[in-house]
Amino acid sequence: MSRRDEKRAEREDRLAEEQAREVLMAKLSGRPVPRTGPAGPAGKGAESATKRSAKGSKGRAGGKSAPQPRELFVPPRGWYGPGGGRVGYLDPPTMWRATTVQACGMWPFAAGSGSPMTGVPLGQHLFTGATVCGDPLNWFTRARFISNPSLFMLGMPGLGKSTLVNRMLIGLAATGVVPLVLGDLKPDYADTVRALGGQVISVGRGRGGINVLDPGAMGAAAAKIGGSAGDVLMAEAHGRVLNMVAALITIVRGRPMDDHEQSVLSAALHHLREHTPSGRTVLLPDVLRVLNDGPDRVRSVTLDRGNDTRYRDAVDPLHRSLLGILDGPLGDTFASETSTHIDPDAPAVCVDISGIGEADTQLTAAAMLAAWSDGLGTVAASHALADAGLAPRRWFFTVLDELWRPLRAASGIVDRIDALTRLNRTLGLGDAKITHTLKDAEALGTDADRAKARGFVERAGMVVCAGLPQTEMEELGRVVGMSRREIELVSSWSSPPGWGVSADHDEPPGRGRFLIKVGGRPGIPIRVAITDAERRLHNTNTRWTTNEAAIERAAARATAEVARAAESGVRAIPGDGATPASHPDSVRRLPS
Repeated sequence: MSRRDEKRAEREDRLAEEQAREVLMAKLSGRPVPRTGPAGPAGKGAESATKRSAKGSKGRAGGKSAPQPRELFVPPRGWYGPGGGRVGYLDPPTMWRATTVQACGMWPFAAGSGSPMTGVPLGQHLFTGATVCGDPLNWFTRARFISNPSLFMLGMPGLGKSTLVNRMLIGLAATGVVPLVLGDLKPDYADTVRALGGQVISVGRGRGGINVLDPGAMGAAAAKIGGSAGDVLMAEAHGRVLNMVAALITIVRGRPMDDHEQSVLSAALHHLREHTPSGRTVLLPDVLRVLNDGPDRVRSVTLDRGNDTRYRDAVDPLHRSLLGILDGPLGDTFASETSTHIDPDAPAVCVDISGIGEADTQLTAAAMLAAWSDGLGTVAASHALADAGLAPRRWFFTVLDELWRPLRAASGIVDRIDALTRLNRTLGLGDAKITHTLKDAEALGTDADRAKARGFVERAGMVVCAGLPQTEMEELGRVVGMSRREIELVSSWSSPPGWGVSADHDEPPGRGRFLIKVGGRPGIPIRVAITDAERRLHNTNTRWTTNEAAIERAAARATAEVARAAESGVRAIPGDGATPASHPDSVRRLPS
């Protein structure tokens, strides 16, 4: 109904109400009831007709005309006034949908939708100040904003990427989701996991090892489930172990295993499972022993036909590669039993591999592959127990930070992450991948690996951008789909702080600012302000902070040395040793 029709209806209602009120007052006072019409009180023409009718009636009856009783008229919307039952309804207006260009005069706003409020509180909208919530799991399960529970984050170093993911870990852990950091390279998440009451496992030379032949949580779950379901889970655990050993051999060799070598390795693992006493874990040195002994089950897949020379020719390359794992660049990290098993009931898990050197790429790749194999095996065991009704259903959220480093370590990492991004909905597993730029994928060795790495961004449900240069944003815009305004906004966050020196140590303008992109929707710019507790838990610049305790100990040692020198008659001169001569606590002892 238009505004004009609405006003006309109101006028008719008021006229009808006045007419009904006159009729009522006439009946109460005993006066003649006035004649009414559908449009209100009669006009002059109607009044004349009434008079003529009254005269004719008077002439016919020979006396006064009697009042004509009429039915009381009730307005369609009720009476005005208290107790009148007046209903001021309005017909719903016709709704139209148009873009801001087509309807800019009626809706002069750049964006009409509000900020999402489902998920972990991330920060405030950069322009409106509204609270913005979100994470891959809640936007996939509850809000249905995305079709894949994954996040890909890009940005220059030092702008807060790990800080934002840490906040997601804390918020998701509060809702019962289990964070899994399967290969913390810095570490950025170990302190957060400890604060959540989770489990931190250190892996590296002299720190801890992983037995890649241990079925871990999958073996325990298979024994607990039993029956055919337990046998299926145990067969899956065998396949996972076989793939893990094959991946280690690929890292050592620099090329994949041959098909017949995988058959030999599988036969050796089956032989060990059948002949190892219950309660004892199989180790990689046991595989070497089986290859040396050459049991019938292993010989049968080598086609040696009883010729020992043919058998040795078939197994010696595999034997040498296994020796390279145990005594080569990987050290003894995978030669003994697992130092600490992943606790399936832990509220959070972090596998800390930060003790491995930056240049030790082979051990980094091997440790990360082993951690992912063990961690995803734990996820599969948890879901198998839940399917059997023996444990509650749990969701998991994995974090892969500094993605460029494991991607360059070995091609097996690319395949494993590629499989994860395609199957995480089936696994009940959300993930977050963090790197610096899209060019990290271009540095991979083969075209196939580069294509797989580019697919990580294309398949991600959420893409989060911190500050990036203009050229990087142009390239990302072709993959994700960004407007010119969004590209300029994120590019402005990559600017360095000003040259002015102040006591507050001005931060870069882009620190804590992110743009969240989901499909073709407009990006959501947010500002993240961390709390004091988060600041204590997450500081990636710990090596650049002053160690006050060490300085105090050095000063005490210098004071004691000066006192001893004074007692023995030796003169103390500043500037000796590794401590700079300008340091007030440094001394150098010379004969007096």
